[in-house]
This record gives sequence, C-alpha cells and structure tokens, in this order.
Amino acid sequence: VQLQASGGGLVQAGGSLRLSCAASGRYGRTISNNGMGWFRQGPEKEREFVAGINWNGGDRSYADSVKGRFTISRDRATNTVYLQMTSLKLEDTAVYYCAAARRAWSATSAGEYTSWGQGTLVTVSS
Repeated sequence: VQLQASGGGLVQAGGSLRLSCAASGRYGRTISNNGMGWFRQGPEKEREFVAGINWNGGDRSYADSVKGRFTISRDRATNTVYLQMTSLKLEDTAVYYCAAARRAWSATSAGEYTSWGQGTLVTVSS
C-alpha cells in the first residue's frame, strides 16, 4: 500500500494544522484493517512516535508531548488518516510521517509498521 501525507506548512506558535494521509494500493488493497500511526523527525533528532489509532478508530494513543493538543482520526471509507494539531509549539517542528502497522492495532515502535508515507514538513515559528 502507498501512503501520501499532506497538509504540512509554516504556522505560528499556538496555531493549528491538519495533516492527512491518503492510502492507495494495488488490487484494491487498503488500510482499513491496519492500525495507523504518525511519527515525526525533528532537526537532528530521532524519529519518534506521535499518535496511533487502531483499525476501527476505537483505540487511540499519543506521545506525552502531544497529548491534549493532537488528535488522530481515520475515515475507513476513504482510506484516510488525519492528525489534527492544535496549540503548536516550536518543538513540534519536524517532518511528519504516516505509517501503516502490520497489525490491526497501532504501536509506538517504528518496527511494527510496514508502509510509510514520504513525510510532510511542519514548521512552527515564533
């Protein structure tokens, strides 16, 4: 399955952005039965887990650094996953990646994900 992340951009601290991740696949393959995750990699930092959602959206998890500010959601009908980001901080500046998990639930470890999008850059300015 191929993942296409979009929605990044330049935003002032305190502002909001919504990232989207659209999935497409050969032979009708979709992500409807996969857990999904968002990761990010800031300048000179390791890639880190941001948020995850299970196959039907009933279970969501967040990194402590974004809890209460970011919301992950999914639309199974359109094979799209979203990351709504509010109250953005300078330290949220990063390339954000969406990924499809090998199982029906999400995970915090990047090794549990088999497909990755190309990343979308979010820059938060003061």
